[in-house]
Amino acid sequence: MNITMIGMPSCGKSTIGVMLAKLAAMGFLDVDILIQEKTGKKLKDIIAEAGQDGFLKVEGDIASSIDVQNTIIAPGGSICYEAEAMKHLKEISKIVYLKISYEDMEQRIGDVTDRGVAMPEGFTLRDLFNERAPLYEKYADVIIDEKGKTPAEIVREIKNWTEQIEKNR
Repeated sequence: MNITMIGMPSCGKSTIGVMLAKLAAMGFLDVDILIQEKTGKKLKDIIAEAGQDGFLKVEGDIASSIDVQNTIIAPGGSICYEAEAMKHLKEISKIVYLKISYEDMEQRIGDVTDRGVAMPEGFTLRDLFNERAPLYEKYADVIIDEKGKTPAEIVREIKNWTEQIEKNR
């Protein structure tokens, strides 16, 4: 089974994903790093050169081509805009939405430009949060609310959920 972690930038998709991969003896695939490897460019440079729509196309195309087994997949937060990519990820994996509060995201995120966050012109961080949250919920097989939980507790919750899926097969 593959597991795809979705959620806002800074929610811990990569951190939680790596911890879960170690605990569950699975592989780990960071889609942002895959994009950089395949394009030879930093995410912020792709956004600067191709604009948000161009970046989303690159992200969607690369995510749609993922073919792995027994892997935790951590795409960027903007993957929720790419319906075909999300359809593919849903076909090859279970989707875990790591739900973070706006306040926690704002505290953690740092510089959105340096981070390579795909944000529409004129959008605030709040606008981005409000637009994406319903999309993450739409695609999620399970929602893990991070409020008041340590990364280890979140990993254990996801692991318990996957064990229930396996047991019910």
